[in-house]
Amino acid sequence: MSHFLLVVIILIYLAVLAWLGYRGYRNTSDNADYLLAGRNTHPFIMAMSYGATFISTSALVGFSGVASLYGFSLMWLVFMNIFVGIFIAFTVFGKRTRKMGLVLDAHTFPEFLARRVGSPFLQGFAGLVIFLFMPIYTAAVLIGGARILEGLMGVDYSLSVIIFTVIVGAYVIMGGLKGVMYTDALQGTLIFLGMILLLGFVLSRVGGFLPGVKALAGMGHAIPESMVKGGVSSWTGAPAAGSPIWWTLYSSLVLSVGVGTLAQPQLVVRFMTVKSGREMNRAVLIGGIFIFFTVGAGYLAAPLMNVHFFQEQGVIAVAAAGGNVDSVLPTYIGTFLPDWFGYLFMLAILSAGMSTLSSQFHTIGTAVGRDFFEQYLMKGRVRTGAQSGVAVTRIGILIALVASAWFAFNMGAGVIARATAIFFGLMASCFLAPYALSLYWKGLTGKGAVAGSLTGFGVALFCYLFLHGKEAAVFGVCQALFGRPVLFSALTHVDQLVFSGPLALIVTILVSRLTKVENPEQVERCFASLERS
Repeated sequence: MSHFLLVVIILIYLAVLAWLGYRGYRNTSDNADYLLAGRNTHPFIMAMSYGATFISTSALVGFSGVASLYGFSLMWLVFMNIFVGIFIAFTVFGKRTRKMGLVLDAHTFPEFLARRVGSPFLQGFAGLVIFLFMPIYTAAVLIGGARILEGLMGVDYSLSVIIFTVIVGAYVIMGGLKGVMYTDALQGTLIFLGMILLLGFVLSRVGGFLPGVKALAGMGHAIPESMVKGGVSSWTGAPAAGSPIWWTLYSSLVLSVGVGTLAQPQLVVRFMTVKSGREMNRAVLIGGIFIFFTVGAGYLAAPLMNVHFFQEQGVIAVAAAGGNVDSVLPTYIGTFLPDWFGYLFMLAILSAGMSTLSSQFHTIGTAVGRDFFEQYLMKGRVRTGAQSGVAVTRIGILIALVASAWFAFNMGAGVIARATAIFFGLMASCFLAPYALSLYWKGLTGKGAVAGSLTGFGVALFCYLFLHGKEAAVFGVCQALFGRPVLFSALTHVDQLVFSGPLALIVTILVSRLTKVENPEQVERCFASLERS
C-alpha cells in the first residue's frame, strides 16, 4: 500500500471523526447534553463508548508489552476487566448509579458523590484530584499512540504527541460528551476488528494456539535474568508466590487496575447517560464481548510474539524492541505484518488512544469547570444553563492538553502500564469506598465520605513517597529524610491500594457511625428510586 493511499485513508478517517464531533456540537444545547449526552444514549453506543474508553493504547500497547515479559499470567487482568469492569460495574454499580444520579440531577461523578452525601467540599476535592492527577494517565495513553506512529510510520515521537493532542482536543472541546460517545462507537468497532486480526495473524505464524503455547513453554532459557530473579520462570505459568514480580503483577496490575475501574470518573459518568435499566442490561453483553476480544486478544498474542521473534531473529520481543516494553507491539507489527494490516491496525490503535483521550479530557475539563469552579468555588451561583461553567470546562481541557503532552515528553520509556496503575489505584483509594457505600448504605454521611476520601488519598500519597520503590525514587523524599530509598524494603513492590483501600473503607464506616446524615430526605428519595423500574 502506498503512502499516498495511507494519507487518503487517514484523511477520510479524520473527516468522519470531525463530522461526528460536529454532530455532537450541533446536538449540544445545554449542560445535560454537554456533560451527559442528554441521558438518552443507545445501549450499543454506551457500551462501545464505555469499552473504547476503558480499553486504550495503555492497555493495547503498554500492557501488551508487559504481557510479553510476564506471560499469560496477565490474563487474570482480562478476567478482572470483564467480571469487575463490566459485570460488577454495570449490574452492581451502574444501575443504582443511573437511578440515583437522575434523582440527584448529577452531571459528573464528583457531583454524584457530593449530592448523595450533602458535601460540597467532596465535590471540590474530587474535582481537584481528578484535574491534577488524571493527566498522568492521559500521558500514558498519549505515549501509546505516539509509539505506534513512531514505530509504523517513522513519525518523530514529539510530533506524534502533538498531533494526537490537537486532534482529540478539537472534537472534545466542540462536541462535549455527545461528540465523544459518537466517535467512541466508531473507534471501538475499529479496535475490535484490529485486535481479532492481530491475534489471528500471530497464531498463524506460531502454528496455532496449542503449538504456540508449547513452544513458549520451552523457552524458559530465553527469559531475561532480571525477570528470573524477580520470580518469572515460565511465560506460561505464574510468577513465584511472594516474589517481586508476583506482587507487581497481582497487586499493581490485576488488583489496582481491575478494581480501580469501578471508581474511574470517565467510566462512571457513562452509567448516567442511559435512559433505563433495560438498556444497561443490553450493554453488559456488548461490553463483555468487546473486552474479551480486545484485551484478551492482545494479552494472548503478546507472549506468543516471543516465539515468532525468537524463530525469526533469535531474540525475544522486548529485546527486538530495544528494551522498551512500550515498543513491543509497534515493533512486531512493523517487522512482520503486511503493510495493509499495519495501516489498518494503526487506525485501530489510534482509535483506542483517541477514544480514551477524548473521555479523559472531557472528564478533566468537567472536574475543574463544573465540580471545582461552578459547584464548589461559586457554590452553584452559576446557573445550570449558563455558559461560564462550560467555558471554564473548555479552559480546563486546554490546560489538561498541555499538561498531558508535557508528561508524555518527560516520563521516559516503559511507563505506560505503571502510570495507568497509579491513576486507577489512586481513584479507587480516594473514592471507591464512599461510592460503593453511597449506593447501598443509607447511613453514609458527608463527614464519613470526606474522611474516607482524605484517608485513601493520604495513605496512597504516603505509600508513593515512602514505601513503593519506583515512585519513592522519583520523588526522593524518603531518601532526603531518612537516608534510604524506602522505609521498608519488604513492601517496595506492594501496591498502595492494598493498604489505602481497606483503611479508607474502615474510616468511612467509623466516621459515618459517629456522625449524622446531613440530607436524610434526599437519601430517602435516592433509595426510593431504586424500588422503581
